[in-house]
Parts: sequence; C-alpha cells; structure tokens
Amino acid sequence: MAAKRVTGSCLCGEVSYVIKGNLGIFQYCNCSRCRKFTGSAFASNLLVKPDDFEWLQGEVLVGRYELKEARHFATCFCKKCGSSLPWLAQSGRSVVVPAGTLDGDPHIKPIQNIYCASRAVWYQDPGELPSYDELPVKK
Repeated sequence: MAAKRVTGSCLCGEVSYVIKGNLGIFQYCNCSRCRKFTGSAFASNLLVKPDDFEWLQGEVLVGRYELKEARHFATCFCKKCGSSLPWLAQSGRSVVVPAGTLDGDPHIKPIQNIYCASRAVWYQDPGELPSYDELPVKK
C-alpha cells in the first residue's frame, strides 16, 4: 500500500521520522529478543525499504544496540527518553519501525505473527481478556 506520508516520534518528541512510499510489511514478532527490548509479549513492527525512511529531527539522539551473533536484529532508542525507535536491519535491506512510535493511523493492519514457537509462556490472547476504555475502578 502506498503511503502519502506517515510520521513517527519518540515519547519526548526530540526524535522524529517520516515514511514516504510503501509501508511494506506489518507484523507481530514473538521472538525472545523482541520481547526483551519491548518489555512486552511481542513487538509490532513495520518493515520498510531504507529509501522510504528518513529521520526528520534528532538523529544524533538515536542510540543503537546490536547483537553480534544476530543476522538481522538490532534495536534503536532515544538517548533522552528511552523510547524504541526505528532501526536499520543488520542486512541493510529494511528499516524496522516499531508501530507504537507512529504518530497516526498508518492505514494498514498487521498481516502475520512470526516466531510463534518462541511465544512467551504467559501470553494470553488480548481478545480473550476483559476490555475497558479506561483504568477499571477497584471493587
């Protein structure tokens, strides 16, 4: 799906980026590495071509961590607020964009779950849990 322009940023707003062009693949990754760096059950990521990604501001505040033994995995973060940020895969073929850093609706939905064999043993499908519009009142 072609995008006109989709922006994203960190929590403090010092770092921002734009995706111009195709938004690529949107997927959930359940691997242990993604669980560790997100602190969650899975990572929600878009994979875009490097030519379709550009930092708008604050690139000097982007920190990067790589696992030497990993072929693709790395992670980036804002040095000021710690928010996850997009990172260029070690292969150089795609930019992994954490969907939670998008500023608005990308107008695409996730299409797949990957590394499900590594899913957290405590994972519970969100659709099977009670839902509240706000923090529930204690009873």
